[in-house]
Amino acid sequence: MAQIEVKLPKMGESVAEATITTWLKQVGEEIEEEESLVEIATDKVDSEVPSPVSGVIQEIFFNEGDVAQVGDVIATISGEGDESNSDAEPEKTIDTSVPVESETIETNLLSETNNGSATGDEIQRNSNGKFFSPLVRSIAQKEGIAQAELEQITGTGLNDRVTKKDILNYLSGPRVQATTTVQSETKVDQAQAKVTAPVQADPTSIPKPEDFSGNVEIEEMDRMRKLIARHMVNSMSTSPHVTSYVEADVTSIVQWRNKVKTEFQKREGEKLTYTPIFIEAVIKAIKDFPMVNVSLQGDYIIKKKDVNVGMATALPSGNLIVPVIHHADQLNLMGLAKRVNDLATRARNNELNPDEIANGTYTVTNVGTFGNVMGTPIINQPQVAILALGSIRKVPAVIETPDGDFIGIRHKMYLSHSYDHRIVDGALGGMFVRRVADYLESFDVNREI
Repeated sequence: MAQIEVKLPKMGESVAEATITTWLKQVGEEIEEEESLVEIATDKVDSEVPSPVSGVIQEIFFNEGDVAQVGDVIATISGEGDESNSDAEPEKTIDTSVPVESETIETNLLSETNNGSATGDEIQRNSNGKFFSPLVRSIAQKEGIAQAELEQITGTGLNDRVTKKDILNYLSGPRVQATTTVQSETKVDQAQAKVTAPVQADPTSIPKPEDFSGNVEIEEMDRMRKLIARHMVNSMSTSPHVTSYVEADVTSIVQWRNKVKTEFQKREGEKLTYTPIFIEAVIKAIKDFPMVNVSLQGDYIIKKKDVNVGMATALPSGNLIVPVIHHADQLNLMGLAKRVNDLATRARNNELNPDEIANGTYTVTNVGTFGNVMGTPIINQPQVAILALGSIRKVPAVIETPDGDFIGIRHKMYLSHSYDHRIVDGALGGMFVRRVADYLESFDVNREI
């Protein structure tokens, strides 16, 4: 019987580590090939790792709640085959490759060095050879943790590696600022004690119902809600938000969709929603105003040549996720419609992979789904703009004709465009959303699907 190593698989270019959430099998239990072995969670996507072989679980190397790096051996299975050749059979091990540089939806990697010219390996290791994952480096940079301070954090990962959980625990407790000045031995020992001591939640800090007036229930936020909260606070503290509003007459779009939606569903087997039509207009406007399709890194503007449109999607749990239509400018309306439906369905069924929520360059959120006429959306960092689509309403409007003006019933909606005022000024932000409205209002009601 061969001992087959099960390694944390490469889950996309954007992910370097994952949290072990639930072991679906325990040591000594039998498992079939392709049967789910363990549930894992990345920043926003939960998924399952299947067994590469049929056999019996021999060892499990990570507890539930531990953070494992891509390529780490998480378990071994006693399976059929020649043990001596097991390393040469790629089908019996999950991908062992570890991305040197990666990013998550929550934080972007910035190459941080004293002179700004480090290579990928230098970014991850300090002068003593200690390894820091790209995610840990990114969090440290965002939180202002210097290299010397980062080195003092005690790691609980493999080979004492500092994991995401370690640095977040460190940030939640008293921080020790590293210094190059000479300190007394007592002060140094005290500082080291603060860093190496495990951070424990203070039981007295946990709110209790009696701490509040009235009849209340205390519920801790789930993991995704905590991530969303942190992401939103970070965005508001990073970007000075400005929002411009435009009202668009979408009567032609409503009429066209009503005319073709039945035929579309019969032919394609799925619904034709308004979302791909709106995204098509956004893509055209981005082509006209490419400076909204950028990000800001320090004093440098990063111009994105790809148009990757994120579409905010509400989940059954009440949380929010933003799947991304990569290279959206290369799809026609039919392609956009299919991609929108596919991503939305798999997002609600928790079937997205990490790459499908990464590398967005512009985001659209449909607040009209909930009957809202407009909103002030928060920018999805590191992007610089986001568009909220309000509900479509029948309203009385003045209609201009060669024979004079008259009052008629029109379908209208508000577009709310929030943008980062560090890089997008009011003129650009306002012209962009106006251009989106222009494309919607000029929609060809005779268009073929």
